[in-house]
Amino acid sequence: MSAPQSEIFLGRQPILDRKDQLVAYELLFRSSLEQNVAIVSDNTQATATVITNAFAQISFGDALGPYRGFINVDHDFLFSDVIELLPRSSVTLEVLETVEPTPEVVERCHYLKNSGFMLAVDDLGPSMMSPEYAPLLSAVDVIKVDVQMMSSSGLIEIVAALKPLGKQLLAEKVDTLELVELCRDLGFDLFQGYYFARPTVISGKKLEHSQLILMRLMSLICHDAETEDLAQVLKQEPGLTINLLRLTNSVASGLRTRVTSLRHAIVLLGRSQLQRWIQLLLFINQNNQSAPSPLLQMAAARGRLMELLVTASSSGRQTDHSDQAFMTGVMSLMPVVLGVSIHEILAQLSVTEIVAQALKAGSGRLGLVLRLAKASEGDDTEQIEKLLRDLDRRITPTAFNHAVAEAMAWTNAIGVEIGESAHSSGN
Repeated sequence: MSAPQSEIFLGRQPILDRKDQLVAYELLFRSSLEQNVAIVSDNTQATATVITNAFAQISFGDALGPYRGFINVDHDFLFSDVIELLPRSSVTLEVLETVEPTPEVVERCHYLKNSGFMLAVDDLGPSMMSPEYAPLLSAVDVIKVDVQMMSSSGLIEIVAALKPLGKQLLAEKVDTLELVELCRDLGFDLFQGYYFARPTVISGKKLEHSQLILMRLMSLICHDAETEDLAQVLKQEPGLTINLLRLTNSVASGLRTRVTSLRHAIVLLGRSQLQRWIQLLLFINQNNQSAPSPLLQMAAARGRLMELLVTASSSGRQTDHSDQAFMTGVMSLMPVVLGVSIHEILAQLSVTEIVAQALKAGSGRLGLVLRLAKASEGDDTEQIEKLLRDLDRRITPTAFNHAVAEAMAWTNAIGVEIGESAHSSGN
């Protein structure tokens, strides 16, 4: 018997271009709490059904927004008729390295490509540079190279052999800054790995703020909007959230007060101070309109996902707890955004002990939710399953799936709106 189709685990790992702009996600699907694979009844229909249900029932196609979704396909799924139900405009079929490059496989890839699908080959390593793989490599659009599998000299040699094929080259399992720089120098087009999805500390960056969000905030303040309305708009711009916390800490430095939520920070700061701050940001950013950075989009998505998960696991009446969850998600990426450790950041900010412990040690219920959000950003289904159990199953697999999809949709909608605003302003 196949597993219940409601239990489809969703994961995603960002894929970036040479300008560090988000262009796609690799989507990860599972259907079992007990196993790290999809339970299937015949290796053909069931895996296809899992993915099709994910698009139809969870609206994951809409959640992708303007970005493509890379989906792993094995031999059986590659030949399934159900594959043709997937949206060609938003899906790249990623042929697993376990698929033998037989003439039938190559012919099927050509058929799917002529039908409008984009195709990629996964985890290319030295063993796949043999002549028997040449027809498959010529049939796909993207070649994903596992850069951890080889030395620098071996990587240089493989790239030199692949370049004449004219395919997009995607460096995967990029985990260090050194690998990022090497792959860029070699001419890779796309990048994926824990360096991006699980960022390490890199050089600090100035946080840019969207003109659109700033104008909305100014309008709300001028119309004496509710604090909750201001907090909802602030959640759309993680950089503003971070700097608001800093500013609130500076203004309230003489108070022994722990900031519990964005609404609390707004109250502590005061409307007058908030208005002056936004006016200043509008002035210094008036000629700086651009799409949100992938890192800040990731921060927004992580914060929103944590907010949804905490709400799903509670009675829904704990507004402060969900606000703390959002703040924790955003702050968890501050080390990579600002280039300093989380301990240094917390030393400058007055946050509750619950938030501090979640960020420093991943402890407490909020820490578990943070770890769950991080696990959803990479191919870590085993960790997702464990954490759902640790949370006493109060977050069901279905609720988790829907929260991931909703968080992505929310973040993508922000990115599209800000991008369209920047584009129209530049014309």
